[in-house]
Amino acid sequence: MTTESQNTTTTLPLTPGRWAVDPLHSSVGFAIRHLGISKVRGRFNDLQAELVVGTTLDDSSITATVALASLDTGNADRDAHVRSADLLDVDKRPTMTFRSTRIDGAGGDWTMAGDLTIGDVTRPVAFDVEFGGLVDVPSDGSRHAGFDATGEFRRSDFGLDFAPGFLGDVIKVNLEVQFVEPASS
Repeated sequence: MTTESQNTTTTLPLTPGRWAVDPLHSSVGFAIRHLGISKVRGRFNDLQAELVVGTTLDDSSITATVALASLDTGNADRDAHVRSADLLDVDKRPTMTFRSTRIDGAGGDWTMAGDLTIGDVTRPVAFDVEFGGLVDVPSDGSRHAGFDATGEFRRSDFGLDFAPGFLGDVIKVNLEVQFVEPASS
């Protein structure tokens, strides 16, 4: 990887093209404070994402969409309540979408900034990204790239300010994602 005068001209260690998410080896996890004394952790089981690799960082982007109804905290009653109109209201807010606006970094450490949309509210967020590397999968010959991204946002910024005092305002997010290299032409 080489870096010129600005990070946005960094060449990437990935083949240019559209990399598809490997949904079987990717996850979106979260944690939120409950009663201020502990954390409730969960995940979203329905993730769609695409990594577009250009010749520079300026030409590269990531988009991801999570179906909010795929929420899973390990407790079916709690999940049903969180999906309801009392909390997330997945009928009105079916998805959470991220679109990157800037990617910076080199080596194994990167920063990805972008716009997060929940329902009809969009706010800027940033993630610290660790590049896990590239590997050729022996079973089918495909090449996978792995990433771990962490960040946080305030739910009140998205109009999700229900149950203050019971639930914390900050939601911590962790994405562990594998993308599959595009087939050569």
